[in-house]
Amino acid sequence: MVEIVILAMIAAFLGMRLYSVLGRRAEHEEESIPTRFDPTTNPPPVTQRSLQPAAPQHVPPMPGVLPAVEQGVRAIAAADRRFDITSFLEGAKGAYAMVLEAFWAGDRETLRELCDDDVYASFDTAIAQREAAGELLDNRLVRIEEAVIDSAALDGRMARVSVRFVADIAAVTRDREGNVIAGSLVDAIETRDVWTFMRDVKANDPNWLLDETDEG
Repeated sequence: MVEIVILAMIAAFLGMRLYSVLGRRAEHEEESIPTRFDPTTNPPPVTQRSLQPAAPQHVPPMPGVLPAVEQGVRAIAAADRRFDITSFLEGAKGAYAMVLEAFWAGDRETLRELCDDDVYASFDTAIAQREAAGELLDNRLVRIEEAVIDSAALDGRMARVSVRFVADIAAVTRDREGNVIAGSLVDAIETRDVWTFMRDVKANDPNWLLDETDEG
């Protein structure tokens, strides 16, 4: 009789424990457990813009420019992310003034830094002839009226951009004693030049070199 009572008590105890465990599991199963795979969770929208590469901001539209020129500019910009057309033209105008002033003054060191070998050799020869004749140039760059891209191309790693300059220059040639033998500082003359600048787009040096000079 005692054994039956003990067994009954053990069975009752086990039943209560089983009910307690199952009841708690049922309560938890009724709760919604959010996960990152929950289909009711709306994912952030994917727009068409996010799937496309950002367009280069450094090549603005170029109205009035020949398609071949614009194509060349964009090819250079794609190969060299640092290329900026506005900054390039400002730098080209600065280089135009520096090269002219260095040539007039016979400053070979500056010309060597700004020009490639062929252009430097031409300037050096002209300076030597002027020195042999005892002539001095007293020229002035009055203003640059226009600086526009005439052509642009990317050949492998080498970028070449030609710029057409229209400028007013007052030109005077003096002898050894300083006497004026040609020209005038009063009347400026309009000059037209097409200068070509070159640069290896893979090089660390961001500077462009003067590669060719022609009359425009």
